Amino acid sequence: MTNRPIILGIVGDSAAGKTTLTRGIAEVLGIEDVTTICTDDYHRYDRVQRAEMGITALHPDCNYLDIMQQHLALLRTGQPILKPIYSHKTGTFTAPEYIKPTKFVIVEGLLGYSTRGARDCYDVKVYLAPPESLRTEWKVKRDTQKRGYTAEQVLAEMQKREPDSEQFIRHQRQWADMVVTFYPPSDVPSEGNGHLNVRLVLRPNIPHPDLTKVVTSNAAYSNAAIRLGLDRDMGKPVDVLEVDGHATEEQVIQLEHFICSESPNLLSFCNRDINPGLGKVMGTTGEALQSYPLAITQLLVAYHMLRAT
Repeated sequence: MTNRPIILGIVGDSAAGKTTLTRGIAEVLGIEDVTTICTDDYHRYDRVQRAEMGITALHPDCNYLDIMQQHLALLRTGQPILKPIYSHKTGTFTAPEYIKPTKFVIVEGLLGYSTRGARDCYDVKVYLAPPESLRTEWKVKRDTQKRGYTAEQVLAEMQKREPDSEQFIRHQRQWADMVVTFYPPSDVPSEGNGHLNVRLVLRPNIPHPDLTKVVTSNAAYSNAAIRLGLDRDMGKPVDVLEVDGHATEEQVIQLEHFICSESPNLLSFCNRDINPGLGKVMGTTGEALQSYPLAITQLLVAYHMLRAT
């Protein structure tokens, strides 16, 4: 076992699902063993200042990336940091927080891979890339319900941010070890988050488990609920694992158990009696739904974190 924390990065645009995935992985690994920080706390300007300057929070010049990089380097060696705190609800800064890293550190936010020094601090890097239509739906829902905006204000802000999203956020995909895309099935586009499919791009940057042992890549099984294939992402060859939202427990259990068996420390997490939060996502009315695509994603990321130890 290494004596330093294992650091996971989760990067994606606003409302791409970073916090949801972070929370689920932390539950899989054990809340007491996970320190979670958000790189959005390193904003240089508050909301009023950004509006006056005509700059968005997605622009590197609007963030203290040098301090973020320094703090990641300290966390990697097990040292504590005094982290700034930005309130998305008020758009202002509050008192900084003393953070002492635990066994695992999950770092989520907009610009986590924006510098070479920061990228070198992660053991595992994940990028979230939902379809823009789905991200828009999620952002409108979140910002109207939790941050006090109207739908019109949210859409106008997204339009204003689009150039920076394209230039500074999406290009970070190239540095990820895994690209996670939750998307609605084409035949039932409005069934809710519990029925979303997932497409996992697995880059050869890190050694993934040999999924061919449990998932067929035969073209004849293209309509199967779980599929494995080869593709190209940003011009480079990758493996792609797809799990449909309508997959049944019987269909995914073999894959789940295989991932867990590859890392003995994960074995207990495959038991939903012990870990009832595995693959749970909030429905449109606040109820907890079971998502097997989310469960597979959580287990695969946790596998890589445990392997890094």
